[in-house]
Amino acid sequence: MSALQCEILVAGSASKGEALVLTAPISFWGGVDPKTGKIADVRHPQHGLTISGKVLCLPGTIGSSSASAVLMELVHNGHAPAALILHEPDAILLLGLIVAHEMGWQTPIAVKLDRQCFDAFRNRRIEVSGNGVVSTIA
Repeated sequence: MSALQCEILVAGSASKGEALVLTAPISFWGGVDPKTGKIADVRHPQHGLTISGKVLCLPGTIGSSSASAVLMELVHNGHAPAALILHEPDAILLLGLIVAHEMGWQTPIAVKLDRQCFDAFRNRRIEVSGNGVVSTIA
């Protein structure tokens, strides 16, 4: 796969990591443990996996106004994803990154990319640059 230029939703640190491609939308409120970064929703296909340090590919989110607080807590306690790649922007979720940044915490970058590209990331390490370029790492 060649490098893909993505729309930057929230600027943040460039990062590398194993891609975690979710196969279903997730609710951060109740769906992700803010203390560990593990997917806590027993109905989610990736239940038990951790999002911490991963390049998290989100096909969608299930709303809750508390999602931003969960993501902010993940950033604060060092269990946030390395980067977020979203199919659709979620203003509530991304607010958590914006507030974390305003608090002076190092925040992951969040970019928008069509979910049809996500399959190319499965079982791969990928890099998200500070200017929104996503590429696989050999």
